[in-house]
Formats: sequence, structure tokens, C-alpha cells
Amino acid sequence: MPCPSRAWRAAGLALLCAALATARAGAQELEPRAYASGPVGANFLVGLYTRSSGNVVFDPTLPVTDVKAVVQGLVVAAGHSFSLFGDQALVSATLPAAWAHVTGNVQEQQAEVNRSGLADTRFKLSVNLRGNPAMTPREFAAAPRRTIVGASLAVTAPSGQYYDTKLINLGTNRWSFKPEVGVSVPKGPWYLDAYLGAYLYATNSDFYPDGRTRSQDPVLTIQMHGSYTFRPRLWLAVDGTWYHGGSAQVDDGTPSTSMNNSRIGATLSLPVNPRYSVKVAYASGVVARTGTDFSSVAVAWQAVWLSPRWSGR
Repeated sequence: MPCPSRAWRAAGLALLCAALATARAGAQELEPRAYASGPVGANFLVGLYTRSSGNVVFDPTLPVTDVKAVVQGLVVAAGHSFSLFGDQALVSATLPAAWAHVTGNVQEQQAEVNRSGLADTRFKLSVNLRGNPAMTPREFAAAPRRTIVGASLAVTAPSGQYYDTKLINLGTNRWSFKPEVGVSVPKGPWYLDAYLGAYLYATNSDFYPDGRTRSQDPVLTIQMHGSYTFRPRLWLAVDGTWYHGGSAQVDDGTPSTSMNNSRIGATLSLPVNPRYSVKVAYASGVVARTGTDFSSVAVAWQAVWLSPRWSGR
């Protein structure tokens, strides 16, 4: 077969770049008990390792085939709960680092990319608007469990590794925002969650090459979780998510195919002692119209403690 032209090579590498970005996409999140009740004055620190591997699915009319990726990540996150106008609120910050290896065929000629470094930082504010007013630890321990209605806003900052002279980057060089509403319903040992959110993307005005502009449509996402508590802090959740949209365009070029994908998974929380716990999660794609068809494993170590002001109450 003849070698692909430079134009096809550039297009193929651009698609590999899109595959890497999709592998990090937050639309694939599976986060049970995101709006669980809690007291004010609680702090948490999390260390997380993730590994995702699998195929990347493209429009069959494109000359890119057999695209595979392995993305590993180390994440450090910290958070604090507090009272916001009488409601329980939680603020958190997440700093990720990533290692990615992506391979694929562009008109039967293989292309390969390796990247490592810091990815984009994320900040999140969530508020339980109903069912979980701001309570001291003592008040929280005596309060009955109620249905919770919450809302959150996550902001991803363009702080990750990005070079305008390189096509493949770990950072996205753009801001993104995710507003979300969620409902959590306790039923005996069961906890049922449902979230509705959307990812909104600013443009990347310094896209390779020569400062082109890359824009992306919003991504609608729905999550559903059902978890069973065996004893305090020992629980198992079954997770599912569906996400749609996210068509991308460079300058006035042809928009890419929108995603219409779903994933399922499971999360197990294991207490180590009153302060520490371990979480293990697995997720896999069910349907992937375009984007990643990945299997993912995550292991997290979490420390939780009360601020000195509340630790004696």
C-alpha cells in the first residue's frame, strides 16, 4: 500500500490527540454517593491511581483503524465541608498527573504517541440544598437520614502540560465547566443516586498548528448508582452513566461525530480504621458510538478527619 499523504498523517495524528483527550474526559466519571450527607468541619485527602486501556472508536469513513490507548494517572485531591447559607457544602481541588501511550494505523501506516506530565487541575463546589442542613458532628450523628437534593459546579483550569508546537498534549488549553444536579435517596441499607449534568467547553485558540481554534459542543451526562451498606463505611455500589454530544471542530472544518456512549461499573469502599479507607472501582464501556471503549481500574486511599474546632463535639 502507498504511504499516506501528509494531510492524512496530520488528520490521523489529530484523531489520536482527540482519543487521548477523550480518555481523560470527565463524562466517563462514575462517582457514587457524591451528595451523601455529612457534617461541617470534615476534611479529606485522597491519593488515587487509575489505569484505563482499550480501543478508540472512530467514524468508519475515517482512514484511522486499530487505535488503542493505555492511560495511567496519579491524582491527589483535598476537600473541606462547611456551612453555606445554612446548607452543608463541600469544596475540593484535584491535581492529576498522567502517562499515556496511544497507537493506531493511519491508512495502514502505524502512528505512536507517548506523553507524561501534569494534566488539568479541577475545582468543585457542591451544596446539599435539601435534606442535609449544616450540622455539627454531634447534630449529624443524631439526625435521621433524609432524601438529599444537591447541586454542584466543577471547573477545570487549563493548567496541564501544553505546548502549541505539539499536537499531542496532556492539558487541553481551555477552561471547562460542569453544572450538575443530583438526588440521593436512602432506603434502609440501600442508597440510590441519580445525577444530571452537562460539560461546557471554552475554545482552545492556540491549537496545533499555527494557532488554530478548536471548539467543542456540550456533553450531556446522566449517572445512576445503587449502593448497599454492609456496615458503616463498608459498602458496594453498582454504577452506570450515559453521555451524549461533544462534537468538535477546528476552525471552519467539518464537525466530528457526536458521542452517544454508556458505561457500567462497580465501586467497593473498605474501612481501614476510623480515619482511613480504601476504595476500589472498575468500569467498562457498554456502547461506544465514537470515543473510547475502555476498561478502567481505580484504587484510592482516603483520609478523613475533623477540624480542631469540631473534633471535640
